[in-house]
Amino acid sequence: MAATDVLVIGGGPGGYTAAIRAAQRDCDVTLVDRDGIGGTCLNHGCIPSKALLTASNLVTKLESASQMGIYAEPFVDVGEMVGWKDDVVDQLTGGIEKLCKANGVTVREGTARFTTSQTVEIAAADGTREELEFENAVIATGSRPMTVPGFSFDDDPILNSRQALAFEAAPRSLAVVGGGYIGMELSTVFAKLGTDVTVIEMEDDVLPGYESDLTQPVKQRAESVGVDFQFGQVAVEWTREDDGSVTLHTEDTNGDSHETAAERILVAVGREPVSDTLDLEAVGVEPTDGGFLETDDRMRTACDHVFAVGDVAGEPMLAHKAVAEGLVAAEVASGGDAALDQAAIPTAIFADPEIATVGLTESEARDAGHSPVVGEFPFNASGRALTLTETEGFVRVVAKEDTGRLLGAQIVGPEASELIGELGLAVETGLTLEDVAGSIHMHPTLSEAVMEACENALGQAIHTLNR
Repeated sequence: MAATDVLVIGGGPGGYTAAIRAAQRDCDVTLVDRDGIGGTCLNHGCIPSKALLTASNLVTKLESASQMGIYAEPFVDVGEMVGWKDDVVDQLTGGIEKLCKANGVTVREGTARFTTSQTVEIAAADGTREELEFENAVIATGSRPMTVPGFSFDDDPILNSRQALAFEAAPRSLAVVGGGYIGMELSTVFAKLGTDVTVIEMEDDVLPGYESDLTQPVKQRAESVGVDFQFGQVAVEWTREDDGSVTLHTEDTNGDSHETAAERILVAVGREPVSDTLDLEAVGVEPTDGGFLETDDRMRTACDHVFAVGDVAGEPMLAHKAVAEGLVAAEVASGGDAALDQAAIPTAIFADPEIATVGLTESEARDAGHSPVVGEFPFNASGRALTLTETEGFVRVVAKEDTGRLLGAQIVGPEASELIGELGLAVETGLTLEDVAGSIHMHPTLSEAVMEACENALGQAIHTLNR
């Protein structure tokens, strides 16, 4: 029977990171994945979706450039766009494969399940099976799209996010079930490519869980490119019409029925962890009711030599969280000492405009017993935002009133996902409003809005009114 020091199950960001780091620490490492290196993020999620978001955003920018004196009517070849997206994915996954090889990681294609507390069976696509003995295992099996009863992804007109990102031609019309981050990102992509999009959301607004002043610019921008919203409705069933189109049947909170006609239906109601393929009883690990694997801050499960990272280890389901967890698991599994601090994990929604947050909101700070002070700076007062014609949104910071220590931040607007990095570092390292405001920021840049928001919280704003 073959043996390895560290077995990693799953080749997504958390998995390949754990494998490479453990190999760097002189462990013999075997990485098992059934779909190839990169996981959902690189192959079917983060990277392809952002590629298509970039491309579709460019279309609308060209169409609206007349205010700059530029007049263009872009022609979109969707096939070439998808081909470019695939090239980006191939370049990244190929790079990770080379890094694994260069670091001495053995990559095996197949599905692993535990047979004892120290062994797994690896089933290859060709049907062959073999056992592998391990000292420590890192579970990084990720997540999959959640389903809605009656809406099978095996039915041709029903799409999940993975299938939607593999389209060869944009549908004429699309009904999107779910107004969360996946639904909003993909609905705007398709709308900007000319698809008639209707979003069905059971809550009364898009992006449930985020503050309304963050979500409203996203909703308004989506409406401006033609997205229609139907709130307070749930998907009940669908029927196929004689012309090949489908009708989505929904029901509102009053029990009234509604219908939406479309060519395709995209179900984007969230993701669920993949833990049911592992035979976890063999290692004495029991998933939660939601299928997650509980861990300590060193990413250990109930079995000390079995670790879990990434989506399967719990919310938030974020690639960069998976990477951080993978590094911790690898350090501990290889005899080192590390722990994860989740206080400053940033989140981002790559909608239009982007939303990014880190740490606590004002209400969360109050609930935690703080007396917070808040500062904001609007992008319509930013010289750089004006030159980019991206003036919607703002930067908001939340700090302790007595010490000025940064507790959190929220951004909606251009490049929010990039700007949140500085504020994440500030929260992580305990910086104060004075620290950030006193750091000279390049002009003219969007990052000045971060400095200005901190100055606003201090009552020292120059380019906006103090709160």
